[in-house]
Amino acid sequence: MEKFDFNKGLEELEQIVSRMESGDLSLEDSLKYFEQGVALTRKCQTALTQAEQKIAKLSAEDGYQNEQPLNTTEENNEF
Repeated sequence: MEKFDFNKGLEELEQIVSRMESGDLSLEDSLKYFEQGVALTRKCQTALTQAEQKIAKLSAEDGYQNEQPLNTTEENNEF
């Protein structure tokens, strides 16, 4: 299985959003792009969660304790 490239996934997600916002798609195409967007969003979120866990693990190994977890709420995303 090929490793997911976060930057490419995010770029593809932005392209999907642009296509859908254009308003020129049929209902079927809109649904297809929506499904692709949901799948990409899940992959991007998984990659971010894994990165956060790795940072926490490495920080803990070095004795660094972060009092506040990284903020990954939707309101801070710039999609």
